[in-house]
Amino acid sequence: MTIERKPAKPKPCKNPACRASFVPQRLGQAVCSPKCGLAIKDVNQERARKSLAQVERSEIKVRKEKLKSRADHLREAQAAVNEYVRLRDAHLPCISCDSTPNDNDLMTGSRWDAGHYRSVGACPELRFEPLNIHRQCVKCNRNLSGNAVEYRIRLVLRIGAEKVAWIEGPHEARKYTVDEIKAIKASYREKTRELKRAAA
Repeated sequence: MTIERKPAKPKPCKNPACRASFVPQRLGQAVCSPKCGLAIKDVNQERARKSLAQVERSEIKVRKEKLKSRADHLREAQAAVNEYVRLRDAHLPCISCDSTPNDNDLMTGSRWDAGHYRSVGACPELRFEPLNIHRQCVKCNRNLSGNAVEYRIRLVLRIGAEKVAWIEGPHEARKYTVDEIKAIKASYREKTRELKRAAA
């Protein structure tokens, strides 16, 4: 029993200068003639070069990820949480002094921090807790070491005395694994994207 092969269908030559219709003589033939093949070889080489460069970048990214220390992962996760907090509180004044973006521009420049009520050093188990982190002007957070007394007054007004008491209470020590830290970073990056989509 012989299987009949379907005749090849004509297709356009991949050489943009030609585009003539031709019937391929072999599988994967993209051009109508060797001349057209030579004409587009540079395009194919550039495409191959870009593809190899992309593979190389991916491999470098994987190698860099493997070289990261736990401290590197903690920094990245904290940065993701802080970005979320600054965006979450974008419409609110500084948690410690009530300065608004315009006031803050005059006093300290346009930068805002995500200030911890209980510092990472004093209470590392609350370093990623959003109730413990609020948008704060650079002056209060850095120059006034968090401006804690004023921070507490406004924090009670913002989230309530019960939640502030919980923040100030004892907390079980946490030793995050690298996988947990990565999950925190991914979670807060997604929350930030959601806020940006909602604001758009």
